[in-house]
Amino acid sequence: MADFLTALLVIFVVVIIFNIIIFVHELGHFLAARWRGLEVERFQIWFGKPIWKKTHNGVQYGLGWIPFGGFVALPQMAPMEAIEGENHSDKPLPPAKPIDKIIVAFAGPLFSFLLAVLTAFAVWGAGKPSFKLDSTIIGYVDDSKPAANAEPAFAEGDKILAVNGVAVDRWMGDTDTGVRENIMLSEGEIITFTVKRYGVDEPITVKSGYNIP
Repeated sequence: MADFLTALLVIFVVVIIFNIIIFVHELGHFLAARWRGLEVERFQIWFGKPIWKKTHNGVQYGLGWIPFGGFVALPQMAPMEAIEGENHSDKPLPPAKPIDKIIVAFAGPLFSFLLAVLTAFAVWGAGKPSFKLDSTIIGYVDDSKPAANAEPAFAEGDKILAVNGVAVDRWMGDTDTGVRENIMLSEGEIITFTVKRYGVDEPITVKSGYNIP
């Protein structure tokens, strides 16, 4: 059941992202057409007969029932009967100038590119998510691991303060202050820990079994 819900969530997210891309792309065509003074009949997201529509300043905005794609109806540039049905405009319109056609046609891909750039900057600014465990308190000791041979032995509730003299404040997720990362960077076969036990700092030595020069 969980896998099914996860699959549905993935499909939902993909559809949302796809439609955002479509909306931005068509918005580029729309804004460029308005800027160049071309007649805009309809601006619709999704194909099919509109399930919602509203006319504002002579433009019909709509939402179709097929959740893919979208279009901007520009009677001066190309007939849209195959996509949207019969042309709604009955007034004579001059054909669009070549420069207007180029600008309007180019605006859609341009907006898509700008969306990609903004998304890349947003992801870069947010940074790569990292999994961090902020606690260094030992929950249990696995008898099959080298930690079981520590001298003196680790105990549940011990809080690790340092690894090989390097202060740590999280279990993993940081190369400077992570317990796991400092263990992995240890040289030699012996790893020393400083733990707080019942309010007292105590040294603990572990023989890892790996001699790293």
